[in-house]
Amino acid sequence: MQFSLFAPLRGQSFPQRVFEHVCLSTCVRSVFSRVAVCLAVVCMAVPSVAVRIPADSLSHCRDAAFSLRQLVVPGALVVTGSVGVCNGYAHRLRGDVRKDMAKMRGTCYMHADDYLQYLPTAAHVGLGAVGVPSRHPFRERAAAQLTAWTAMAVMVNVTKVSVREPRPDSRARNSFPSGHTATAFMGAELVREEYGNAWGAGAYAFATGIALLRLYNDRHWTNDVVAGAGFGILAARVGYWLLPLERRLLGWNKGTAAVAALPAYDATGCGLCLTVAAAF
Repeated sequence: MQFSLFAPLRGQSFPQRVFEHVCLSTCVRSVFSRVAVCLAVVCMAVPSVAVRIPADSLSHCRDAAFSLRQLVVPGALVVTGSVGVCNGYAHRLRGDVRKDMAKMRGTCYMHADDYLQYLPTAAHVGLGAVGVPSRHPFRERAAAQLTAWTAMAVMVNVTKVSVREPRPDSRARNSFPSGHTATAFMGAELVREEYGNAWGAGAYAFATGIALLRLYNDRHWTNDVVAGAGFGILAARVGYWLLPLERRLLGWNKGTAAVAALPAYDATGCGLCLTVAAAF
């Protein structure tokens, strides 16, 4: 895109450039002519300025490319948790864990996990706003998280309806997998992917605490939280796998933009011209 601003001082026209020209016509007296000449000399002494502008911090983005190796950890967690639904030995093991948690808990229940499960996902979008270096701008972090939420909701709720595992503390048949645990581990993986392993380790430790609280409060079996962790990690990776596609669909994948300004002075026509060109 290119356009020019031209001020003819004696009514002369300026040749049309590439796309669009905006012409400003005025008649000036001798004193204004002298001022115009001085400005033109100054402008001509300054070379054309070209500025490279990063398009929404894309230069430091690192997309997580899909690979089968990234399916190993979440796949192993989901398979291990699924075995606990129908395996007799796993049933005895999770029963023992439930008894140990009951002895530890007594009558003291803690329901902070109903709210703290969202803290890792809040950290994913919020840490960059407080100065922590992130790998993607805010809008792309939000897009990745929205995709991850959608993937997790589909996987967890379809599995709950299909398996219909009874909860340990009630007759509700929606225990497998743990949605709270999936939410926390999804946020932990999003934080790790966005801010690195150091922040990710803290987020994963926090998510593990949420999983333990689900067992402590007798809301889930052990295999429920194991599978929930796998679904959460997988959902987060889906969010980043699809981010390049979303960036193209939303028009965010435009690389860099170049802007150049070129002033000029027409001695014959006693006029000033400013040509601005932009490439997107």
